[in-house]
Amino acid sequence: MATTQLTSAASSISAKGFTSFEGLRAVKISSFSPLNQNCLSLRSFRALVVKSATTVAPKYTSLKPLGDRVLVKTKTAEEKTTGGILLPTTAQSKPQSGEIVAVGEGRAIGKTKVDLSVKAGAKVVYSKYAGTEVEFEGTSHLILKEDDIVGTLETDDVKDMKPLNDRVLIKVAEAETKTAGGLYLSDASKEKPSIGTVIAVGPGPFDEEGKRSPLSVAAGNTVLYSKYAGNDFKGVDGSDYVALKVSDVMAILS
Repeated sequence: MATTQLTSAASSISAKGFTSFEGLRAVKISSFSPLNQNCLSLRSFRALVVKSATTVAPKYTSLKPLGDRVLVKTKTAEEKTTGGILLPTTAQSKPQSGEIVAVGEGRAIGKTKVDLSVKAGAKVVYSKYAGTEVEFEGTSHLILKEDDIVGTLETDDVKDMKPLNDRVLIKVAEAETKTAGGLYLSDASKEKPSIGTVIAVGPGPFDEEGKRSPLSVAAGNTVLYSKYAGNDFKGVDGSDYVALKVSDVMAILS
């Protein structure tokens, strides 16, 4: 039987010249030490740049979204924890909020033209991985569809969010700390709750005539919802919240 042997050539590569990655941004690789067996010398590499955002050239001074799209100037990622600990770039959470700087002309529902529910200047919260990243006028922006916007927020506390359209904001019930037999559960073994209290509801989706349809749940209802639906948020007081579409709410509990 043939035996495959691994050589130690790879182990002779020196990582001395590497500089750290910052997310997916520019990285410089300055040098490799020669490979002993092949006598190859790779002394220098040009900088490797991986960018997920589309950069708009400075000659363009205006960006007008079309249809039901909006342009959002994203909030800068938090560089410190609430306790003041400096976070490395890889640990900084991707922002989910920003300020609308431009909006499209709206959308057509049947024969009715409907304006967007948000205006320029509004502070909004959006789905975490939604939209297209754009570098415009030297700052980070997102082009989003209105449906990607979870709600508007006038304060820094998520409990004050006003959901848009068919979305609801739910305060998540605390996870059970004991089993049915009275045994205490560790944090790792606690099941993610899928029950909570509705804090706020959106105005409802549009029907075929361009009129709002009321939602089937109201603020104050205790509901059962799909476990992994929506977007999770942490309130200023440490409480957990989830914003999701009303279609992800499965039942009202009483």
